[in-house]
Amino acid sequence: MLSNQRTVLHVDDDPQLTGIVAAQLERRGFEVVSLSDPTEALPALLNSQIRIALLDLHMPGCDGIELLREIKREDGGIQVIMLTATHSMTKAMAAMRAGAEDCIVKTADNYERITDAIEESFRKIDRWWNTLHEIKHRDDQNSTVPPEVSCS
Repeated sequence: MLSNQRTVLHVDDDPQLTGIVAAQLERRGFEVVSLSDPTEALPALLNSQIRIALLDLHMPGCDGIELLREIKREDGGIQVIMLTATHSMTKAMAAMRAGAEDCIVKTADNYERITDAIEESFRKIDRWWNTLHEIKHRDDQNSTVPPEVSCS
């Protein structure tokens, strides 16, 4: 199971904000990898065990929803939580349709909401890993047990 590795990738074009978010999340028991260049996000995810990403919805030169779509195309199991400073219902709905787990408005006091979304994402990952493990276990058992022969 990967959730014992409580690492989260945070991508935001504002390095000051990534530092603040990292400090808040690390106080809550997470390890945070922070990037201010969104072009580094996909390689960072694909070359690591990180399964949860926090993405800024609006970044210069990179649309957060398009980055979300690229991540989901490469690995649909990566859980993505969108963060936004704007209150755009249209963008939030687009992010959800593209596969975001949540869309959270960035405020100075909503770290509990972010923490809750991350914890729920880790629980979802655990459920998937448990299901996959159970399927593999059953497949292994079925391949070692000879089929029953029914005589009529």
